[in-house]
Amino acid sequence: VTTMRLAHPAYGQLRAVTDTASVLLCDNPGLLTLEGTNTWILRASGSDEFVVVDPGPDDAAHIERIAALGKVALVLISHRHGDHTDGIDKLVDATGAVVRSVGSGLLRGLGGPLTDGEVIDAAGLRITVLATPGHTADSVSFLLDDAVLTADTVLGRGTTVIDDEDGSLRDYLESLRRLAGLGARTVLPGHGPDLPDIRDVAAMYLAHRQERLDQVRDALRELGQDAGARRIVEHVYTDVDEKLWDAAEKSVQAQLDYLMSID
Repeated sequence: VTTMRLAHPAYGQLRAVTDTASVLLCDNPGLLTLEGTNTWILRASGSDEFVVVDPGPDDAAHIERIAALGKVALVLISHRHGDHTDGIDKLVDATGAVVRSVGSGLLRGLGGPLTDGEVIDAAGLRITVLATPGHTADSVSFLLDDAVLTADTVLGRGTTVIDDEDGSLRDYLESLRRLAGLGARTVLPGHGPDLPDIRDVAAMYLAHRQERLDQVRDALRELGQDAGARRIVEHVYTDVDEKLWDAAEKSVQAQLDYLMSID
């Protein structure tokens, strides 16, 4: 993405990104988490409380930093993966906050599950819930007036793995189209730097997925229709660090499942 900005805060330092959104980066870097998990802090000017989006992993120092910021009005969860959710109970213990997510397993308090199109009034903001399944079945994005929090559906760098438990490439492509139709908004991802415009990033993601699907089709013609996902990864993903091939294998299997459903 040519418009990418690589600047990122040091671990534990809150950085304002928009008028209403700031990021607190967790110290859990890795192949799939990039610099670490972005915990988003949302509040309107003048509000004495804030909304937390994704408290991050079970990291006591990170949770303490969140709690020290003031009164938590609500905790919103983008999807079930532990690098976004394992810190929930520590944060609830520290703040008593209500936690809302799509699935019931992550709910804390009486807020109830999130629903597509729901508008949440909290911390002086109106936050719209946008169902964006594909990375996982329970993935949602959160829409602000000038930004969209995309979690792992759109990252600040690189592309997204389709979860092999409940992910779906068909759903993911539709979610990207939905995001592309939002208009000009800053991208606030779950990992990596913020990006200027969701329209450009979603278009790039869609083009990349189509390119990969074409490459997988070509590989099947060359290797045979019974070629497994790992063999296709070794054939197609020569431009990707081999350390990421296990993750790429999940995405290739999702591509194979998708091609089987449409061919």
